[in-house]
Amino acid sequence: MDQTPIYTIGYGARDIAAFFDTLRRYGIAYVIDVRSMPYSRFKPDFSKDRLEDHARQAGVRYVYMGDTLGGRPDDPACYDAEGKVDYARLAERPFYQAGIDRLAKAQSQGLPVTIMCSEGKPESCHRSKLIGKTLAARGLPVAHIDENDELIGQDEVLLRLTGGQPSLFGDDMLPGSSRKRYRAAAQETDEEEDE
Repeated sequence: MDQTPIYTIGYGARDIAAFFDTLRRYGIAYVIDVRSMPYSRFKPDFSKDRLEDHARQAGVRYVYMGDTLGGRPDDPACYDAEGKVDYARLAERPFYQAGIDRLAKAQSQGLPVTIMCSEGKPESCHRSKLIGKTLAARGLPVAHIDENDELIGQDEVLLRLTGGQPSLFGDDMLPGSSRKRYRAAAQETDEEEDE
């Protein structure tokens, strides 16, 4: 890639040492955490405060942006009637666009950044289905670090989503919402929300 890409990574099955080894391998100096809830019960080293400490020790800067680029926004207008995040609605929100603008600015300055979430496979995460798609539409290079620590492009991730078949209808065949319900449907109570 001629331009510095915006990398993405999900910690997935990696432990904290392997995670930072992978970042060093790709020369990444900034971790942009795009988890709406930056905590992990199962991998406490990836909870925000501990992750920030590990990053500092590794010489990497940690930046939290889950408030603008997270896959589970606070804005109720971003959810469909089933309680799933509607990526098209979210992508139009000013707070989301402001987050994308920050990533674009970092990329234009040649800063080696990666957006980080929890899912190891990029095709299972909003970092490809939402953020990667938005960045690519702006003409910005995106390089996903997959669960095997290999780089794959945004187009290849989209092929994984479509079972290896290019869509005849463009992105219309790609998932337009989250897999899970995060908000109760309009007629239900909030007590039925997923984690």
